[in-house]
Amino acid sequence: MNRVVMCVCFLAILVMPCFAQDDWRAEADARIEKNRKTDVAIFVIRDDEPVADAEVRVKMVRHEFLFGCNIFMHGRAATPEQNAAYNERYAEILNFATLPYYWWDYERVEGKPGHESRERTAAWCAEHGIRTKGHPLAWSYGEAKWMTERGPEAVWERQLGRITDCVSHFQGKIDTWDVVNEMTQFDRGECVKQAPTMVEAIRLAGGPVPATKACFAAAREAAPDACLLVNDYITDVSYERLLDALCDENGKPIFDVVGIQSHMHGGTWSNERITEVCDRFSKYGLPIHFTELTILSGQTGWELGENWNSTPEGEAKQAAEVTRVYTMLFSQPAVQAITWWDFSDQGAWQRAPAGLLRADMSEKPAYSALRDLIKGAWWTDVTLQTDAAGKADARVFRGTYEVTVTLADGTVKVSSAVFSGNENDFHVEIE
Repeated sequence: MNRVVMCVCFLAILVMPCFAQDDWRAEADARIEKNRKTDVAIFVIRDDEPVADAEVRVKMVRHEFLFGCNIFMHGRAATPEQNAAYNERYAEILNFATLPYYWWDYERVEGKPGHESRERTAAWCAEHGIRTKGHPLAWSYGEAKWMTERGPEAVWERQLGRITDCVSHFQGKIDTWDVVNEMTQFDRGECVKQAPTMVEAIRLAGGPVPATKACFAAAREAAPDACLLVNDYITDVSYERLLDALCDENGKPIFDVVGIQSHMHGGTWSNERITEVCDRFSKYGLPIHFTELTILSGQTGWELGENWNSTPEGEAKQAAEVTRVYTMLFSQPAVQAITWWDFSDQGAWQRAPAGLLRADMSEKPAYSALRDLIKGAWWTDVTLQTDAAGKADARVFRGTYEVTVTLADGTVKVSSAVFSGNENDFHVEIE
């Protein structure tokens, strides 16, 4: 092979990944345009007549799509200044929060659940327009000492009672729940070691399918209108079989949402895997929530333990992967929510460099990258002019809006609107 041919081949190798990258991004952006935006027609009327040349500002207030994170460190950071930074940065970009309900920690003393602290967090979320979810109501991973002393039959009875208590107590404050967590492999080795009583209780209840059905029945009875999830880190056919078994004879699922965990401590998912998982679990015709998404800002690998540290190189890679993974997920029509895990390195699961913030609550590049998407590329704030028919057209991201109409004589009217579905006509009557 001569030198010219070699150079051409080498250049082709360099250029090919760029085309591939452009291709996936262009395809994802096209899906976002189709799946996440809607057409809006705003009509301005005064004295039953259309108003031409009115200025119409369409300003987004909140996404319909749920961009979330667990909020486990709310009020628990090392200093008041860090708590304030955590809260400020959380509320700046996120509209969905997962609150902890791990039974062994939530009810350390039997009959004394930790409702009060969750009420405080839920109230803060409500003040900032953040939807809340409780996680999880049933899980075979850990247990308090009193559960071991009670035995599996009594614990299962208490398990169903706990579901009723939590869902009823927080109705109107928390109306979305991960009802069961990781039931596909409820009796794996670490579960048997950490929670032998709960594992045996699930067995006595009939195994994963009957136990899950019983948990959902308790939650549904306590709050018929609540949004109830199944949640698992297993994304292969075994989880699919469990979900199939949770459908009635007509194929209707007992769950409202399919929850998918995606802890990427060992490396980020490829675009192909993201697409395959979304395609596999969209068959139920229900929303998919990516409930626990982690991309590290340090070395990947589960074995690092205490040596898991955030690095400048890792932070740059994390930011790039956040942009790619979120873009891919946001473009998938079945995906309704993405929940990051954890918001800061301080208090992060496994002590991993998993946060969008560092341990001192300063922003990592990944936080800025996500803000640029949620409040930038995927945010609508446009100013329009009505035509002779008093009409102004726009294509906007689905969500809640503030619509401000300003007439030539200085009259101003501000209205609130929710733009969803495929087409939205919105009339502004000027007095």
